[in-house]
Amino acid sequence: MPDGSVATAEKSYTYPQNWPAYNRAQCEEKERVQILLKGLCDGVVQAPQKTGRPRLQFSDVIFGATMKVYSTVSGRRATTDIREAAKSGMIEHAPSYNSLFRYVERPELLPILTMLVEESATPLRALEQKFAGDSTGFATNTYNRWFDHKYGEEKKEQRWIKAHAMVGTLTNVITAVKVTESYEADCPELKGLLATTVANGFDVKEVSADKAYLSNGNLAAIEAVGAVPYIPFKSNSNPTGNTEAWDRLYHHYSLNKREFARHYNQRSNVESTFSSVKRKFGHSVRSKCIDAQYNEVLLKCLCYNLTTLVHSIHEFGIEPKFWMPQSEAA
Repeated sequence: MPDGSVATAEKSYTYPQNWPAYNRAQCEEKERVQILLKGLCDGVVQAPQKTGRPRLQFSDVIFGATMKVYSTVSGRRATTDIREAAKSGMIEHAPSYNSLFRYVERPELLPILTMLVEESATPLRALEQKFAGDSTGFATNTYNRWFDHKYGEEKKEQRWIKAHAMVGTLTNVITAVKVTESYEADCPELKGLLATTVANGFDVKEVSADKAYLSNGNLAAIEAVGAVPYIPFKSNSNPTGNTEAWDRLYHHYSLNKREFARHYNQRSNVESTFSSVKRKFGHSVRSKCIDAQYNEVLLKCLCYNLTTLVHSIHEFGIEPKFWMPQSEAA
């Protein structure tokens, strides 16, 4: 260096893979996923039917729809696996592919699937303390069309839907998720994702997110649950209103940039999670109905969490149990 100092290289962080655990998990994944999925579906409560044609059980429909998404094949080609699940006692009745399509279009399935995604993460409460939030888009096969009077022609653009998620940075499990239209802003969703994660029994110590989530409200909400926010500042950031949490983060960010960067680096795990979801279960949705598109994204997240649990069984020796009171689970 010109001033006589010696330049030192930044430390490179590596994340070794536990290959024996990974190999065992991959070999047993499909069988384990079905067992775990049955445990989740056993907790789905359906109101008793008094009149009308007998309806399918939501637990059977959700099991079948999840395995269809897990297999990444069409509903017709997934029929064999669903029938085998009925023969092995995983479900009471094997719904037809047309029945699966009709039920997935129902809006009342949305809160149930959201609940199942959240519940599928609860066996990892004892492991996860650091979290990262972000959103990602899923392409649809539907388009918005309009007539452009300026150019005198019809134009169209592809619709996208967005999944907002909170992810544990150790196992990359999705602890909270919300599906919206692509034009919905990211920043307002962080509070809800954080509140859901805390309500489900996770001990949140750190929350990292990118600059899109920087606001007084988000920083205060993170500190209110006893966690430390790691959200970088924009070049033109200016606080408004109560700035106590903002000031604390700004001083920490300005005076300890290397330490801040080390914690903020955990945010890359949420990107890894989204990449894994899309590589395993597809980067787009096949459904055309809006409600079905939302439900399909949630099914992808549920499939991903189940595969994460299978890996955690072998790597951390956990024994997943669902619908447990938080006091017993701890």
